[in-house]
Amino acid sequence: MRRREVIAVLGAAAAWPLAARAEQTDQMRRIGVLFGAAADDSESPARIAAFAQALAKLGWVDGRNVRLDIRWATTNTAEIRRHAAESTALAPEVILAATGTATVEPLLQATSTLPIVFAVVIDPVGAGFVTSLARPGGNATGFTIFEYGMSGKWLELLKEIAPHVTRAAVLRNPAIASGIGQFAAIQAAAPSSGVELSPVDVRDASEIERAVTTFAGTGNGSLIVTASGAASRHRDLIVTLAARHKLPAVYGGRWFVAAGGLLSYGPDYVDQFRQAAGYVDRILKGEKPADMPVQAASKYGLVINMKTAKALGLDVPASLLARADEVIE
Repeated sequence: MRRREVIAVLGAAAAWPLAARAEQTDQMRRIGVLFGAAADDSESPARIAAFAQALAKLGWVDGRNVRLDIRWATTNTAEIRRHAAESTALAPEVILAATGTATVEPLLQATSTLPIVFAVVIDPVGAGFVTSLARPGGNATGFTIFEYGMSGKWLELLKEIAPHVTRAAVLRNPAIASGIGQFAAIQAAAPSSGVELSPVDVRDASEIERAVTTFAGTGNGSLIVTASGAASRHRDLIVTLAARHKLPAVYGGRWFVAAGGLLSYGPDYVDQFRQAAGYVDRILKGEKPADMPVQAASKYGLVINMKTAKALGLDVPASLLARADEVIE
């Protein structure tokens, strides 16, 4: 998906009123965008559209006074690193790391000077991307999706929609700080819920399938799928396994529920890209990432898939339905 195709997805940015645009200059400013996803990933178009539209509202219109260099690196680590090196070599004025940790780390390895704005990062301090949330201190800043304590909410929701469960396989990526942190937060909440936890690594498909199949061999099981790039890459497999083994499952992102998962609770990922446009705007106007605090997500949503609940034989409590931000029939 090349730049001209992205413009087609967004609709003409020039549709924004002239009064809403910044003063035109002869200089075409450059913004790099690095996705650790394929161009046909179901979530990416909405995110880049939100980013570009928010930029346009701030006066930065792609093709008019700013050029977006969007790179789709798929989910392959080597490809992400190659695209990160190529993107930084073009020396844009700022780069949007659009797929959390998967893109921030290689960009920081490729440059210590070009400003980087990240979105959907779970633990930027633990990952070493910033010195602190209040004072990042380096060339990167951006938006974090939640603090670890929220992970306990997944277990609470799971027990509410499926009170019979006594066991939960927690799918996490143990190779990153956020995978360890999310699991620890769920562990802290487990004793009061009466649920026994079993960690499952999500590094590759065969490992996931083997572990979930083994776990499902005894009754009263469920899944908690923590937020990570690896889980997102394998979401179709994870949702399929949950359905196959009749395991109630809670996820950190809406796209799992849209793919057939039971329920999700998490931040509004698309909104983070709107906010990221504001930080890019400030950097283009002269501010430094080192002085711009990392901000937390401000919007969260509960999504329930009623068709999946029915297939699992679950009666969704009216109190839970009343709190849902979206119900997929």
